[in-house]
Amino acid sequence: MVLDAQQVEIVSSSILILNDGRVGHLNQSVALAKYLDMPYDVVEVLPKYSWSKTLTYVLDKFGVKTKFMFHDIALAHDTYSMIIGTGSWTYYMVKVIAEQLHSKSVVMMLPKGYRYDFDVIFAQKHDNPPVQDNIVEVPVNFTYVEPQGLYISKKESIGIIIGGDNKIFRMSKEKVKEQLDFIKKYYEDFEIAVTTSPRTSKIIEDLVQSYNFDYEVIFSQNRVNPIPDFLEQCNTVFITGDSTSMISEAITYGRANVIVLPLESRGENKFIRFVKTLEKDGYLHLFNGTLENKNRKIDFKMYLQRVKS
Repeated sequence: MVLDAQQVEIVSSSILILNDGRVGHLNQSVALAKYLDMPYDVVEVLPKYSWSKTLTYVLDKFGVKTKFMFHDIALAHDTYSMIIGTGSWTYYMVKVIAEQLHSKSVVMMLPKGYRYDFDVIFAQKHDNPPVQDNIVEVPVNFTYVEPQGLYISKKESIGIIIGGDNKIFRMSKEKVKEQLDFIKKYYEDFEIAVTTSPRTSKIIEDLVQSYNFDYEVIFSQNRVNPIPDFLEQCNTVFITGDSTSMISEAITYGRANVIVLPLESRGENKFIRFVKTLEKDGYLHLFNGTLENKNRKIDFKMYLQRVKS
């Protein structure tokens, strides 16, 4: 296929995103492309062997770039201006393909275990990144919020976003019930909208359904995401503290006050530090039996200059 001059200009100003199969990682890369207002293609990075990632750490240490540990990637063209990856499965291949295509290498989290010699690294503040010219420290994960019109409030409303267990946090039915009881009583004159997530257990989903809230999405039964609509329309949004991505969305879009519902965890960790830092900076309130209005928002466009230069 022969491209005309205009087509060449378009593809040479486009982005290649490497996808490790994790939606939360892919969304960060896509968010950057959308903020840059650049077209992008997404390809999946698939390792050939169980030891592929381990070897990438060794090869990267010595500056060796090779693709033999990964399945071949079919590219739409070879004139991408930028290669973006999020997640440890993508970092090494970002370097390999960026060198091959003479493109800029960009990663969306601190690539621990690899040399920090990418062209641009967007690193979250709670990871305590080193000070380097190519590292851009950001308060939260890059996220791009687009309301879908799934939820339309009929009066002043409150949103509740419920996650689930992970390697750090445990979601107790008793604790969640206590929090939901408080919200329902305090906001009895408000419309209450709630959504669960892919990690929400059936026990918690059943608990949520027992309240008969004005609007509810039980994700195991209805795989849609009304969170952007909650952020756009609700006065206040409550979010369980297990998901940095959901919290990141809440403090980057809309005007809702953001309140994080704490969960049981094994001592202090980077996720708790993440929330406490955001609370200190006025982006949210960590629920402690009292309520505070915190709705400061982050504008990611202010971080784009480094990647544009």
